[in-house]
Amino acid sequence: MDLDPRRLLVLNAIAQSGGLAPAARVLGHTRSAVSQQLAALEREVGLPLVDRTGPRLELTATGRLLAATGERIGQELAAATRQLDTGHHQVAHGPVAIGATSWVLARLAVRALRLLALSYPRIEPRFVETGLPDGLRQLRLGELDVLVIIDDRDTAAPLPPSVQAQVLSEDDYRVVVPAGWETPATAADLSGRPWISAPAHSARGRAFARFASAHGVVPSVEHLADHMIAVQTLLAGQLGAAVLPAFFAAQLEQVSVTPLTITGSQITRTLYRTGHTGTAIAARAVADALQQAARDHAETATVTGQTKGDIVVRPLRDPTEPPLSSAPRRAPGTPRNP
Repeated sequence: MDLDPRRLLVLNAIAQSGGLAPAARVLGHTRSAVSQQLAALEREVGLPLVDRTGPRLELTATGRLLAATGERIGQELAAATRQLDTGHHQVAHGPVAIGATSWVLARLAVRALRLLALSYPRIEPRFVETGLPDGLRQLRLGELDVLVIIDDRDTAAPLPPSVQAQVLSEDDYRVVVPAGWETPATAADLSGRPWISAPAHSARGRAFARFASAHGVVPSVEHLADHMIAVQTLLAGQLGAAVLPAFFAAQLEQVSVTPLTITGSQITRTLYRTGHTGTAIAARAVADALQQAARDHAETATVTGQTKGDIVVRPLRDPTEPPLSSAPRRAPGTPRNP
């Protein structure tokens, strides 16, 4: 029997907080994510870990045993984190230049800066708005220490030397058409129609090119719009079809999401410098703060009802890492957050 220690931590949070919703708030996850982790752990053990028959969720004897194990794991991890933080606080200092898109700046920058101010007050973070090509060039030249980019998993940008990456979120693609259009039965129905595409270097631009090539789609006119607000406005004006990340597409009110499939997925990646220098360690601290900010943003959007459906929380692998053949699948249209 192989038990996932992360699920034991979730079970302990349920035991300590008294329910799924309180545990979700403590862990910074959604309620459904906690419920999924609990169900997975019960499948691993082969026994029920909670009693759901009463008015209040209670742990079974097996559940209490495993929750206690989870508590000990949490204590050990907390002790290790304190030891690492002590070392990091001594060397994580100085200026860190962070390149990011306007989308990231609008949603994550303030949260990330607050987290850094609390945990790493000696770091001097500075955000710079930049796109994918310029951002990678500045990272290679040493003008940036951290870069957050929107990328396409199937054609992801290779990492510069001495740079690592982690994925903040991932989502499938969908083909959407204006609400006034007839929903296409096949991709061929959208050939000879106007499209709202994106610059060729962008993730959506590459995904559209892949879709068009696979199905022989030739637009009558191809509008180029990189920012999502512009795309949303053009769709509302019925100016063309578009390829969008599924979770964003589900939030739009004046479009129809088609059943047409597109290979690949859109990922948000944080690229950061590595090494043992103070700047490199500070860059890793910034990357971790951005990851936590992304989780907080997703949780807030779910709790406040800004999004339809729940965020699926699970570890994500960067395209530069070896693939895992047993990686779990998820329902489409729900972004993954690590």
